[in-house]
Amino acid sequence: MPRPTAAQLSYGSATVVFSTVAMLLLSRTESGVGVAVIVLAALLLGLLVAVTVPMPLPRRSRADANDRTAPAAGAAPVNRAAVVETSAALRVPAPREQRPAREHSLRG
Repeated sequence: MPRPTAAQLSYGSATVVFSTVAMLLLSRTESGVGVAVIVLAALLLGLLVAVTVPMPLPRRSRADANDRTAPAAGAAPVNRAAVVETSAALRVPAPREQRPAREHSLRG
């Protein structure tokens, strides 16, 4: 399992602190069992938040980026005029204004 990032640790810790304070203030519990339940719930919530923070994508080297943008060896050149014509043909025409067909009038 990969190590947690700084963002995951900070979001999880902030969630634990703020949710514990909020639940203790809202519940007004004074018993030790109630406090323990709230602390456990806050820890689980913080863990959930820390796990769901998206992981950063691995960095790509310039060679990888250039390989993806350069045409493959032996590839045919792209006919840009054909691409423009095809994209123009694929456009969806704007909808025509439709008139309501014998719609009931509330004006009498």
